[in-house]
Amino acid sequence: MTGTRDDRPRAHREAITTLAAGVARARSHAGGLVLLRGATGTGRTTVLESVIEDATGHGLHVLRARCAPGDGGIPFATALQLLGPAAGIEQAGSEREQAELLRRELLRRAERTPLLIAVDDVHLADVPSHRWLVESARHLDRLRLPVLLAVTERSQYDVDPPAPGFAHTLPPALVRTHTLAPLTPADAGVLVRERFPGTPASWVDDCVRAGAGSPLLLRALLDDLGGPRPHGALPHTVAALYAGNYAAAAAWWLDSAGSGTAEVARMLAALDAERHGAGPAGPPGGPLVDLAGLLAELTGTDRARVAGWLTAMTGLGLLRAGSDGRHRYAHPLLRDAVLAGVPETRRRAAHRGAAELMLHRGASTEAMAGQLLNSGPVGTDWASGVLHDAASRAVREGRVAEAVPLLRRALDEPLSDHRRQRLLTELGSLEAADRGAAAAVPRLTEALGLPAAPGERVRAAVALGTALAAHGRIAAAVEVLTAVDEQFAGDRPDLSGVLRSAAAMVAERDQTVRRDVYRRLSATAERSPERIAPATHAVLVRYAATAGLISAREATRRMRLLLAEPSDPLTEPFLLGTAAAVAQWADELGEAERLVDRGLAGQRSDLLHPMHDALLHTRADIAAARGFHGWLPAEPPLLPDADAGPGNVQAHVLLGLVAQDRTADARRLAGAFDLHAAADSWELNRFLYARGVQRAADGDSAGALHDFLECGRRQLAREVRSPVVTPWRSAAAECWLAMGSPREAITLAEEELRLARVWNTPRTVGRALRALGTVTGGRRGLELAERAVRLLREAPETTGAELAHALLAQGRALIAAGERAQARDRLREAAELAERLGALRLRGLAEEALRAGGARRTAAGRTGSGSLTGSERRIAQLAADGRTNTEIAELLHLARRTVETHLTSTYKKLGIRRRAELHRALAPVEGVPLGLLARCDRAPG
Repeated sequence: MTGTRDDRPRAHREAITTLAAGVARARSHAGGLVLLRGATGTGRTTVLESVIEDATGHGLHVLRARCAPGDGGIPFATALQLLGPAAGIEQAGSEREQAELLRRELLRRAERTPLLIAVDDVHLADVPSHRWLVESARHLDRLRLPVLLAVTERSQYDVDPPAPGFAHTLPPALVRTHTLAPLTPADAGVLVRERFPGTPASWVDDCVRAGAGSPLLLRALLDDLGGPRPHGALPHTVAALYAGNYAAAAAWWLDSAGSGTAEVARMLAALDAERHGAGPAGPPGGPLVDLAGLLAELTGTDRARVAGWLTAMTGLGLLRAGSDGRHRYAHPLLRDAVLAGVPETRRRAAHRGAAELMLHRGASTEAMAGQLLNSGPVGTDWASGVLHDAASRAVREGRVAEAVPLLRRALDEPLSDHRRQRLLTELGSLEAADRGAAAAVPRLTEALGLPAAPGERVRAAVALGTALAAHGRIAAAVEVLTAVDEQFAGDRPDLSGVLRSAAAMVAERDQTVRRDVYRRLSATAERSPERIAPATHAVLVRYAATAGLISAREATRRMRLLLAEPSDPLTEPFLLGTAAAVAQWADELGEAERLVDRGLAGQRSDLLHPMHDALLHTRADIAAARGFHGWLPAEPPLLPDADAGPGNVQAHVLLGLVAQDRTADARRLAGAFDLHAAADSWELNRFLYARGVQRAADGDSAGALHDFLECGRRQLAREVRSPVVTPWRSAAAECWLAMGSPREAITLAEEELRLARVWNTPRTVGRALRALGTVTGGRRGLELAERAVRLLREAPETTGAELAHALLAQGRALIAAGERAQARDRLREAAELAERLGALRLRGLAEEALRAGGARRTAAGRTGSGSLTGSERRIAQLAADGRTNTEIAELLHLARRTVETHLTSTYKKLGIRRRAELHRALAPVEGVPLGLLARCDRAPG
């Protein structure tokens, strides 16, 4: 052992003290027996060697012997190591005579000088020597000889019952016993840092765990790691260690324990393989049913002894009991070392045997599935059923990543075509959730080619179409859905409705395909209305709404009728998702939220469906329609992968950043994408509009006009004419006006008002009136602005932001008309409303107009969540989540006084007095969680 004596582990220092006291007694003719016990690897030999060195320095003559397994067949092999041939026992006949000659030789030497008789691993001594040493211990006490008999003995609990110990027949008064404890984590950490100074604490802790409380294992590990300072994480396999000292130490530990213990230890390591990644990643497995009984039955050993061994090894630190009560090795490296040399076939057989036993013992599905993941094909129906059930539960609990390997493994078992088709559909759907999973499309294609019930076939087709669309293959997706639809045409209008609705949804990402799909649907509806299912009717209502062919009142009436009709799980998602989008456009935001919640609650995570992302987009649209921007993050939002192109979420975040007057953040997000390389989709159109708003706010009217007109061009190519999707015409009109082209501005604004009146909701009509009034100017413009304000006041819940814009436009028009007093009233109202919404840019524009109108004071001091600084919002959110001031200070590395100051300012701005009011004040819009749109992760599809 390295280091000075004071650097030794505490357990070793205590043992050395006990032996040193024995040495002192031997020098004073009061020797005796000191028995040093301990498990394999705890350092018994190291301690004994230290005492031998000290005893030699204090004038004691040392007689030493180290017992080995091969000594058992040689009578008095250990005694002869101590005394040598001088004892002359070869001249004696019986064992008794030989023992007496050895005792005389020992007494003769003790008369000359005090002795230290050091016997290491006495449990391996040959039987005659063992008896002779026990009898010698009796003589030492009776004759008060100047002799210390220091004996080390292995005392580890093994599966095989041990032989009686050395002191078994000796009176307790004759024996001073010291049992070596395992290394404490603190002592082990000192040894690691002494060998590798300056290493990170996490790396040291990893080494301590791999050492498992054993000086033998820890020293071997440190030797293998080598060098002045190792780099990288500690490996989990012994193959990554050179020169193999750790593996050899683990093998020594197993060999010392006996064949029964070694078999149980290896079986435990094999059964725990899925936990530590030896094979496919799998579920934690859940608590095993009677682990001790399982190991005992698999290895043919006694259950009670196995249970005792598990407890003993946990106490020593080689095993750890998890939160589920299951015993596992302290570190993956130790588990791998125990398993080294066990053939793969034997490991697989162990897993299979365990799974079969667990099946009969009523173990959890997860526990059985964990074993089947590593067993190889079993060839029976129950195995695939267990794996499928475990995967389904993992999906229900949100552990999708754990479900994928379970389903892959289930496919290795013999399956009927129908069961294989279902598993392939579920597996492909889960794999498609990972955009890098290239196996999803071939998997779903195979599923679609297998015989299946009509409903299962439709599910496979919808999943495959959705996966193809997510990879940009829109035409291929529609082709798949159309081909399957033709198989049901005339016979199953309900299933045809599902397929046609799915085709319409995936076609939204390609303007040409979309146009063709809707033309076919419209033609079918006109020619054979009886063949159109409710889900398809809902899609056609949605199309009519975006095409500017129908009013909001009529659209919502038709949707309610369709929702009232009976529906099955296949068609309901399309009905709910489409109706939610129409309700949001119609400013029925509460109804839209309820429909979204119903739709998401009915979605299956194990089946890919185009309406899942559509529902999430509608939820974001609802939040944006409320016009409350205070939920945007204090920190700039994380940028997505720019190569993937922008999505609807990014568009909403960009609009929110502009509204909050976070110019730098908005500019950064707007410039994060190469829109020339982005694939055509409705989401790209949304982002073009949002970037136009950002550019206009930056004063780049030409750049903004380009984005608005390009957004419009793309929408018209998709036959999307209504301003319910994006009001690009009114935005472009204001850019034309800023660039000195009022004629073009009025033309666009009038066209938007015409289309807005078709849809006829306060928000769309009020916005169009305001825009037309702004670009028209004069008395006519003022009249239009006043009409916009009156109309938007009718629905304040859903038109707050538009009302604030209209009040600003009216105030500016009043100033131009010389009616400054009335203008100031409108502008102050606009500023206060913008403040409540967190629309800081709009508030600033209102204050600027107030100053231009001669107001001596603008709006009241800034209040509301939108007025919080980044630090105030961050601290307030942590406080709302239940953190104490001290916890917040530690988390953000601030002084506690700083946290208190920020919270005091926050309470004042929010108009609250208590901490309990923070959550409501930070998120005043019901149903809009904090940071809803701050996620810049673009949803697949």
